[in-house]
Amino acid sequence: MLWMLFLPSASLFLLLLPCFPAQDGGGKEQSTDVISAWEGDSISITCPMNRAEYQLGMYLRLIRQSVNVIYYSKENSSRINPDFANRIECSKEGENFRITLHRLQESDSEIYVCTDILQMKEIYRKTIIVLVKAKSRRPLEQSPLHANPEQGQSVNITCELKSEEKFYLFRTHVQPGTVLSVPNLRGSGVSPAFENRLEYSREGNRIVVLLHKLQENDSDNYICAQEVKGSPLFSARGTMVLVKEVEQACEKSSWDLYALLIVVAVLFCALVCCALYRVDVKKYFQRKKPNEVYEDMSYNSRRSTLVRTSTYSRGE
Repeated sequence: MLWMLFLPSASLFLLLLPCFPAQDGGGKEQSTDVISAWEGDSISITCPMNRAEYQLGMYLRLIRQSVNVIYYSKENSSRINPDFANRIECSKEGENFRITLHRLQESDSEIYVCTDILQMKEIYRKTIIVLVKAKSRRPLEQSPLHANPEQGQSVNITCELKSEEKFYLFRTHVQPGTVLSVPNLRGSGVSPAFENRLEYSREGNRIVVLLHKLQENDSDNYICAQEVKGSPLFSARGTMVLVKEVEQACEKSSWDLYALLIVVAVLFCALVCCALYRVDVKKYFQRKKPNEVYEDMSYNSRRSTLVRTSTYSRGE
């Protein structure tokens, strides 16, 4: 078929998809999902379908291994890769095609892509990064297991890698996507959401990622993953980051301030009461006695008036 001619160049192009959004044939930005699960679990991958008359079908492919997982034709028939037989269920749901993969294995960790097959070309519709974590062992070591910073603070995520090959930092729950991609120590790709808010350092197989100025919507599970040639994507258990709201801290500080003001007011009242107790305030409120000096003067004045003799009475 004609679409097979596009496979080599398509594989090289799609390796960049986790870091940089691609465009499909209609000019729409391609979406990227990140799914994290444990061995033995099941996951569902939803691929959008093109309703164009010249569409032949749709493939779900493994990019790193260049393997087709399932082909779904326009006539509602499907072909499943024998390696995934008895582990896949598929169904058509409106304009979407749902593939459910059961009994996950560590080797299922891969970069999957939904591809529309048209009469003359392929359209890459969606990329899905699947991380299957082993229960028995940890392929990659990551610390800390959880962090609870406040808004505006920072958090360090340390990953111990298998080699110096390509490294990823994904967020996998709230807003799945690629946070950081470091290909073989040459350059890096940073998510626009963390532009100017991310730093990293690498020494051999150890990499430390510093996320700055955290916001409430940065709360998520962050997982280190690595591409190793001939192996599935290795991943760690992840770091659960829960960013606390600044308002809670401000409210706590306000209550502390109110409590301090109340204590100061009580101490001030106690000091005033103690001062008043020590001062004899009764004398300031007692009724004053009559002015004895004034009465005596009044009496003497009347007395002198009575005894004063007139000059006429003496015959002068």
